Amino acid sequence: MAELVSLVQRLEVAVGRLESMSSSNGGGGGAGGVVSAYVEAFDVIISGPVALYASLSKKIGGDVQKHADMMIQAFSCQRQLISTASSCQKPADAALATVLQPLCAIIQKVETFREQNRNSPFFNHLTAVSESAPALGWVTIAPKPGPFVKEMQDAATFYTNRVLKDFKEKDKTHVDWVKAYLSIWTEMQSYIKQHHTVGLSWSKSGAVASAAAAPRAPAGGCPPPPPPGPPPPPMNVGQSATSGGEDDRNALFDSINKGFDITSGLKHVSDEQKTHKNPTLRSQATAPVRTGPKPFSPSPRPAAATTPTRKLPPVLELEGKKWKVENQEGAQNLTISNTELKQVVYAYKCNNSTLHVKGKINSITLDNCKKIGLVFNDVVGIVEVINCRDAKIQVLGKVPIVSINKTDGCHVYLSADSLSCEIVSAKSSEMNILVPGCDGEFSEHAVPEQFKTIWDGQSLVTSATEING
Repeated sequence: MAELVSLVQRLEVAVGRLESMSSSNGGGGGAGGVVSAYVEAFDVIISGPVALYASLSKKIGGDVQKHADMMIQAFSCQRQLISTASSCQKPADAALATVLQPLCAIIQKVETFREQNRNSPFFNHLTAVSESAPALGWVTIAPKPGPFVKEMQDAATFYTNRVLKDFKEKDKTHVDWVKAYLSIWTEMQSYIKQHHTVGLSWSKSGAVASAAAAPRAPAGGCPPPPPPGPPPPPMNVGQSATSGGEDDRNALFDSINKGFDITSGLKHVSDEQKTHKNPTLRSQATAPVRTGPKPFSPSPRPAAATTPTRKLPPVLELEGKKWKVENQEGAQNLTISNTELKQVVYAYKCNNSTLHVKGKINSITLDNCKKIGLVFNDVVGIVEVINCRDAKIQVLGKVPIVSINKTDGCHVYLSADSLSCEIVSAKSSEMNILVPGCDGEFSEHAVPEQFKTIWDGQSLVTSATEING
């Protein structure tokens, strides 16, 4: 409790400094430098759930505390941005990119830290935070920033559930940490609904926000992320790569970071090629001239710079209690035998391959695999399929749970002894369970993807729709 009080006091001092800086830049959120109501409301979030999250992260220590320090910088940076918006008019898109750059840099820093610490014992904590940190980008979303924050919170919940599973019976601090962190985004949604329903509220008067009014990095700085290094090492069993990964993570801020570079893909036209200066070109034209409105077509985007991907060597080895199967391409006869009950199998980035696991084993995880086939005898724990495409799984013996998450295309062939298996799915599509009949033939059953929810007067009741989609 003493640590929490101390942290709240530090945050109050930081907020006071930000208010002073905002006032010196043209007002702290309204006439006479008075802090606006929605800046004060944001301060309540910082001094409440954010402060509690920071205190519990410090108690856990290690990578969790380092990550939390970055998030505190991000919230402080957003607080100054909101203060700027309360006293300044919204700038043009090019200038807005500059105003938002410090916040973008810290969010990228949060995500980079997770990628650089995949072997951390608190990897699920780090992933929960980095998956939801882009929620701070709600300031760029219009007209409905609230649902965007909810989506990011749901992404965090998938990993905080893993934290609860690992620590619920071991350390209550981690349980409190999960509650505190998720409450930040719950409070943020309420705050947005009350003060920024259709997007960040900018002042109708005052100077136009510019780079001079941009939120500055708090103490400790918010430098841009380091240049990309070699691909990260594979994760431990029970951990997963993030959905969308490198493709979707920065999509939120792509548009605001382009600035004037958006014209870089346009071709220069010389005077000799201009029809209004060369009548002969007009006479050579064969296409009819349109007199009506042009049909809509999306504007071409400049081609993104691509970097050659580094191909890693395939791996199939036992490391401690974990069988590592990595970077396999077109390997149709991968076999793991001489297994023990305490061992686990973790397959990562295996494509167009088939893996056969013999004997009885603790758990199996398929992560970031494409066109992967898995055949196994008995699993006493769980079989997880995460971030995969076109996975086919055949159970020869028994398995209690098959978990399918963020996967497109998954066929599970059950055995007669595994018909009591539980299928748990989330954010996945094209899932089918094949059940053996008396004649040995399999009947195919689709896992519902569409649901109907109604209010029965006391609670929400959800059921699968007749069209499973």
